[in-house]
Amino acid sequence: MKRSTLFIIAAVFLFLMFVLGTVVYKGGAGDRAARMADVNRPSLVRAHSPVLGRPDAPVEIVEFLDPACETCRAFYPIVKDLMAAHPGRIRVVLRWAPFHKGSDQVVAILEAARRQGKLWSALEALLAGQDEWSPNHAPQVARVWKHLEGLGLDLERVRADMVLPEVTAVVAQDLADARRLEVSKTPEFFVNGKPLPSFGAVQLRTLVEEAVTATRQR
Repeated sequence: MKRSTLFIIAAVFLFLMFVLGTVVYKGGAGDRAARMADVNRPSLVRAHSPVLGRPDAPVEIVEFLDPACETCRAFYPIVKDLMAAHPGRIRVVLRWAPFHKGSDQVVAILEAARRQGKLWSALEALLAGQDEWSPNHAPQVARVWKHLEGLGLDLERVRADMVLPEVTAVVAQDLADARRLEVSKTPEFFVNGKPLPSFGAVQLRTLVEEAVTATRQR
């Protein structure tokens, strides 16, 4: 057999092995992601977790968020855009991860606003004014209040409710779940239980689009 023929056969064999290895790797990665989703599920969503979107939406984005985090502010419109692109198919479950010193008090304020049905409007107001009340990732709680004016909140009630044991318990549970899930930075996302393979807007969009496509094929 000619040397050139042997070379071609060897090249074809190596290519086929590469293709087979890629398929096996992707299958294994998919299996690992599925197993991870099962392991994560009990700690991802609690009865107290606020939900944005239809509760029965087939795609669930769980986001661990710190209101003082600049990257959380940058990703908030990305998540809203994904919801708008797939109306009725995505729900967002919000979990708190107040890693910056003082952020736990801001979360308590947001939880108190939630008791008046104003969580999402209060969160958006604080994200919009983040530069003023949290310069250099250092929350100044005294500066938060003016950003909540005009939302229809009873601010005195917010001040009283933010120290309630129920509110403190919500923050403590979310932090405990964040540690259990090895969340060390914000924002952190899980899509139908699966963590991002690596952090980034493209990775988030890709994982969400894949989940939307998968749920449409069922």
